[in-house]
Amino acid sequence: MVTHGKPRPGVRTRWHHEITRTQWLVLAGTTLGWGLDGFAGSLYVLVLGPTMTELLPHSGVTPTSTSIGFYGGLTVALFLIGWATGGILFGILADYFGRTKVLSIGILTYAVFSALAAFADTWWQLGILRFIAGMGSGVEAPVGAALIAETWRNRFRARAGGVMMAGYAAGFFAAAAAYALLGDHGWRPMLLLAGVPALLVWFIRRYVPEPPEINAHLQARKDQKAKGTNTSHDRFVLRRLLSPPLLRPMVVCTALATGALISFWSVSTWYPQIIRQMTAAADLPTALADHRVATAAMVFNAGGIIGYASWGFLADAVGRRKAFAMSFAVSAVAIVWAFPFDRDYGEFLAAMPFLGFGLFGALSGTFIYAPELFPPSVRATALAVCNSVGRYVTALGPLTAGVIATSWFGGNLGLATASVAAFGLIAVVGLAFARETRGESMPTDPEAVGAVAPAEEPR
Repeated sequence: MVTHGKPRPGVRTRWHHEITRTQWLVLAGTTLGWGLDGFAGSLYVLVLGPTMTELLPHSGVTPTSTSIGFYGGLTVALFLIGWATGGILFGILADYFGRTKVLSIGILTYAVFSALAAFADTWWQLGILRFIAGMGSGVEAPVGAALIAETWRNRFRARAGGVMMAGYAAGFFAAAAAYALLGDHGWRPMLLLAGVPALLVWFIRRYVPEPPEINAHLQARKDQKAKGTNTSHDRFVLRRLLSPPLLRPMVVCTALATGALISFWSVSTWYPQIIRQMTAAADLPTALADHRVATAAMVFNAGGIIGYASWGFLADAVGRRKAFAMSFAVSAVAIVWAFPFDRDYGEFLAAMPFLGFGLFGALSGTFIYAPELFPPSVRATALAVCNSVGRYVTALGPLTAGVIATSWFGGNLGLATASVAAFGLIAVVGLAFARETRGESMPTDPEAVGAVAPAEEPR
């Protein structure tokens, strides 16, 4: 019998005594996976300018600020499209075949193809490899968040989800540190480092178990199939999610995720290039620009770690809706202050921790809140679809910012980034229709009830 760290009635226990070894292992595996995902993704963004500068001539394109912005944005867009496509594909597979196997395959895919990008000779070769890497990258957040929700069935669930999500910002921070130390060796060695996550697959396959709730769900599905019985829960997961009663939470979560992702990727993709532009405009050396980018990235992601990790604590203290509102407000103020106006490096750097706190916090919320709205049989797919729709839309953000900076704003990439990030207000619309879930039990599947004791405590 599996226990979930529930203390006996009337017995006072310390908080860490309520958490089992299995829960710690799941948290470690998902946090490392999401963190190394962020590490690989951030390395690419940090070397985007030098990468395009070297590859564009091999593709018959002259490297200018305009062409770097366009083709660099295109490769980021391809990565996000791959992320969205892979997220949906692997999310469906995770609901039909279990979490840990699918998670391992996805991590291996993004690690291998992220490293192979180091051998690209043209921008379009790089774009193809980034697309495939993105497909693998799309698995970690939805499946990892589902694993946390299904394993941490106690009062610490939201907080564990926030810690897992903080791994992504920690990965960004580690990438910034690696770039500061090793960036002078060129962009190709940096992308080779992106293959490190492949080592995590061994850990997950050995130590991270399938949640009992999911085993019960998979067994119930097999039993029903063997008996030839059909219920409404046997319908294809996408059809269930796009039909009442799950359609409303799907729309709400999609709006929350889309708005958060548009703002995040617009800002995180282009702030390194904005810093390089302001350094070049001051006739300062390129080496200083690289140092400034690395410093800004570390400050941005330090704020992001706090924003990610604290969201679950805030949500438990004030509720999910208020926690979202706080993240959105901090993000909006920081974006409006930093990007539309001419700032010197010091002023721009001062905004970075607040940008990280707000933007990463909003992303954290989407993966903590959404699992509380969907039953296990569709949970991974629901998380994947909500965020994948956002990523399909978001894929246009980095590309659009690079294009309109030239065509509308006279090359002002900061103003273009702020304009695209403003579409993040979609999330505010979604929040207006979101229901509060603090204190509620996790949804269950009727066919699996009784197969595993939920052992859930009030949060």
